[in-house]
Amino acid sequence: MQNLPHYPTQRARFLAAVKRQNGALTSYAHPLPGPQGEDLFTDVAVIGDANASRLMLVISGTHGVEGYYGSDCQIAWLDTFNLTALPADTAIVMLHLLNPWGAAHLRRVNEDNIDLNRNFIDFSQPAPANPDYAAWHGIYHGDRASADNLLAETLNSAGWQVVKRVVEAGQYGAADGFFYGGQQPSWSYRTLETIIAHHLSQAKTIISFDLHTGAGAWGHPMLLSIAEQRFAAHDWGNAIYGEWLTLLFTGAGRDSETGVTATATGYVSQFLLTSLSSTQILPLVVECGTYPGEEMHRRVRDDHWLHLQGDPASESGQAIKQELVEGFWPADADWRALVAFRTQQIFVRGWRALIDL
Repeated sequence: MQNLPHYPTQRARFLAAVKRQNGALTSYAHPLPGPQGEDLFTDVAVIGDANASRLMLVISGTHGVEGYYGSDCQIAWLDTFNLTALPADTAIVMLHLLNPWGAAHLRRVNEDNIDLNRNFIDFSQPAPANPDYAAWHGIYHGDRASADNLLAETLNSAGWQVVKRVVEAGQYGAADGFFYGGQQPSWSYRTLETIIAHHLSQAKTIISFDLHTGAGAWGHPMLLSIAEQRFAAHDWGNAIYGEWLTLLFTGAGRDSETGVTATATGYVSQFLLTSLSSTQILPLVVECGTYPGEEMHRRVRDDHWLHLQGDPASESGQAIKQELVEGFWPADADWRALVAFRTQQIFVRGWRALIDL
């Protein structure tokens, strides 16, 4: 049984990497503690001129437990980057663990059971409708035996792909349900708004990478652009990455073969596009495949039940945490080496395109 990731250790490694590059650090304190009472932070490190017009942005931990892969990639980029090669008017911005509570507590969701990639919607407008979810809410709530029976019946009658399209589309009514998008902006939403205003809004051109795991083929880091519709910077993305880049358009009735849910809205990528509408921004997602979708659903659902009805600190709770971590951060040495290598390749190509502008 592998040791579970440890938030204070991971954050200390990141801060040390930033210090080695003489980066400027801004820390945003989360209002809640970690599982051992430790303080939690979303950290933003700027390497280079804070007022630069060209930025490379890297985001980790939108889904908390996935942040250990993302943080390792951020540290690796900082440790291999030659600061003397930093061109004028260009900077790197590392947004470390957007969902620090989820990272510390080894959860995909945040402190309010919110999936952040369903939360970044315009709350002044009606929330996206998902009327089909209500019939299946019982799979994720109530008596566990009844819930397991309902899941088995649903998979038998509707099939996994239908369950995925409905459930993973997100829902905004049941706070104790699955893929909950929230009923107001989360702490991470408000923090990202502040980060955009303080660290990104001055830029004219941004290439960004939001780092994820858990969807797609085993050990394959997909490069995606996730948005509600085509935008101008897609041409730039295609020029940089060619066939390596997959465009994924989201919204009701849409589908994708990537394993990433196309029926959902509220993605960080779209929020960046909307918030920085006068900036040439190319928001990209690196999504590293692990286990099959139905198996990942089981692991995330078990963790959901654990926090509804169980004790995460118990022996059985720790076993569920082990399975969840393995699902999003597999211990297999080749998996880790491959996704680390490919992610750095993606960074290098994007960085070269940025500095060649």
